[in-house]
Amino acid sequence: MTGVLFALFVVTGSGVLYAMALRDHRRAAAWRAHLLDRVASTLPEARLAMRPDGFPALASRLPDGRQVTIELIPDTLVFRRLPELWLIVTIAETMDGTGPSIGGLARPTGAEFYAMVPALPRLLQLPDGAGSLLVKGSDDISVLEAGRLGAELARLFEDEELKEIVATPRLTRVVRHAAEGHRGAHLLLRQTRFAIDAIPPDLVSRALADADGLRAAQASPRPASPY
Repeated sequence: MTGVLFALFVVTGSGVLYAMALRDHRRAAAWRAHLLDRVASTLPEARLAMRPDGFPALASRLPDGRQVTIELIPDTLVFRRLPELWLIVTIAETMDGTGPSIGGLARPTGAEFYAMVPALPRLLQLPDGAGSLLVKGSDDISVLEAGRLGAELARLFEDEELKEIVATPRLTRVVRHAAEGHRGAHLLLRQTRFAIDAIPPDLVSRALADADGLRAAQASPRPASPY
């Protein structure tokens, strides 16, 4: 009799735990699905799609006709740090496909799986006062261009919420901090929860302003070679 009661207790307890886990999973999925709804309402012809990880991605056009993609990337890889939610804004540029590329990555740890800067081939000198900033460019960037674009990077990275920005002739990409993981859920339950209901449109506006600042510097006429 005792064995039967114990078995019933185990089955009932397992059922309750499964129901709680299923409820939490559905709540988390619903939360993720609507994170970009407010942003979508501010952009024309916005198209939302769900990535395999359950986070949304948004595609639209800017007023000047350029295509823009907005994504959210959860980062749980760095040990002894709360999870981070990154906003990634990528603009498809309409330049001629030539010219140098440059980018900066703030506070690099080597675990930024989403970053583009480490893949650029040429390590550039850090701008004065840039702090913990990795600056790299393409092989065709000149010393004068590196200095001019590096100065713009130093200005942009005065904003500590900016994690990465890259400008190439074909795209401009900005990574900004969107939210930090909930400490209790992460430390006690090893769950990734972010204390944000929706991405505010102002956060995307700041990313677009970052992109336009570096793109304007990149698109300036290339200095003539002295030789």
